[in-house]
Amino acid sequence: MLEPTLAELSRELAGGRVSSEELTRDCLARIEARGGELNCVITAMPEQALAEARAADERRAAGKAEALTGIPLLHKDIFCTQGARTSCGSKMLDNFTPPYDATVVSRLRAAGAACLGKTNMDEFAMGSSCETSYYGPARNPWDTERVPGGSSGGSAAAVAAGLAPGATGTDTGGSIRQPAALCGITGLKPTYGRVSRWGMIAFASSLDQGGPMARTAEDCALLLSAMAGYDEKDSTSAQQPAEDYAALLEQPGDAKQPLQSMKIGIIQSHLDDARLDGGIKAAVVDAMKTLEQLGATLVDVALPHAQYGVPAYYVIAPAEASTNLARYDGARYGYRCDAPKDLHDLYFRTRTEGFGAEVKRRILAGTYALAEGYIVEYYRKAQQARRLIQQDFIKAFETVDLLAGPTTPHPAWRIGEQQRQDDPLAMYFEDVYTIPANLAGLPAMTVPAGFCKGGNSGDGGGLPAGLQLIGNYFAEAQLLRAAHCFQQATDWHLRSPPE
Repeated sequence: MLEPTLAELSRELAGGRVSSEELTRDCLARIEARGGELNCVITAMPEQALAEARAADERRAAGKAEALTGIPLLHKDIFCTQGARTSCGSKMLDNFTPPYDATVVSRLRAAGAACLGKTNMDEFAMGSSCETSYYGPARNPWDTERVPGGSSGGSAAAVAAGLAPGATGTDTGGSIRQPAALCGITGLKPTYGRVSRWGMIAFASSLDQGGPMARTAEDCALLLSAMAGYDEKDSTSAQQPAEDYAALLEQPGDAKQPLQSMKIGIIQSHLDDARLDGGIKAAVVDAMKTLEQLGATLVDVALPHAQYGVPAYYVIAPAEASTNLARYDGARYGYRCDAPKDLHDLYFRTRTEGFGAEVKRRILAGTYALAEGYIVEYYRKAQQARRLIQQDFIKAFETVDLLAGPTTPHPAWRIGEQQRQDDPLAMYFEDVYTIPANLAGLPAMTVPAGFCKGGNSGDGGGLPAGLQLIGNYFAEAQLLRAAHCFQQATDWHLRSPPE
């Protein structure tokens, strides 16, 4: 089954072959038909979506349309949406309705996109499988008994299943790229600060970054152009204007070897990792051969300190989460326990009842790491490791344009798999290849690279595999161009799961 891409739908709208209202009604019908089965959309917004679609059609009729005018999208439920519930996948915010839009939401709305609703996610973006959500696990459309990845699993599953042509996600340690890879779509984590975090509920403030999820690099380019840019309301926002990323996809040169001036570093330590599934490794090696056929020069690159990425991340991110989530105390907004006896009882029972097990685990770990007597031993050491990882990348980009490797060590695993339920570290290591880019603040993306034919997992046949590309700071245009050229030469991104 072939689904139209966001870019194709944009051209259909521009040509008058379909209206935004028709397209939006079709997406809403798909959400109604499959959203419950996949549990990927937790708040549908049909009335608002149709009103915005009609407004987009009027805008187009008046000759004021942009590339995204009339395109229906889904938002990860971590982005505040005015007048619509924003839960962050948590009981703590089950009753929270923001009085404002996140900057990402308002910019896409200004570009003319219609908001279909909000997607399921790991609670407060803490998870790699979309199983920690208060609303139950989202499901992978390639095999509904398997996870879609996390934390942006609802967005990934919805796009893969054709419920929407694109969606927003956030990436703190791989939460756009990992679920995109497990669901066979394209996902981009921009440079830290490239996309405003204002109105995006905080997990780890020095790591969180919003980005696009869609079928193709061209789709992501269109979305990023609308999402990116300086925002005075976000103190970490980069003072750099957005580019027309879609226009930069095509460059003059050899049509058969469009990447002939590009040098790509292969992260050999990731390919040699004993944890890497054999099926994913085979798909990624084939993808690298395709990049070489497109003219790219491939060289091995060492990232000697990347092995410390997971332990460093799971000190830094929980420490920041411990601070950010202190605001959820039952006194101001969100969940509040019944009939508290005193202030201590209010705080204790509200947080005990309102947070899930994984969120509480990370708050405790983060509080411990920041405690007097431990902050030097743990938090400062983790920040030193972070700096070494960043320096490895800076050195690598002195000789190469991009880096390439697998996005995930395994294909999608079964929901409730005991090994990962009993051992949190096994789950944490599912982000082993994505975390280093977050620690360094670099842009990175994943593209569909084939399907697993078996490998170490034993039962992973027919599941998507992703190729990760990492760029230098603010090199999103170069990343997207390489991904686009790869997708012009392959058709993995056009494959859709059976309904």
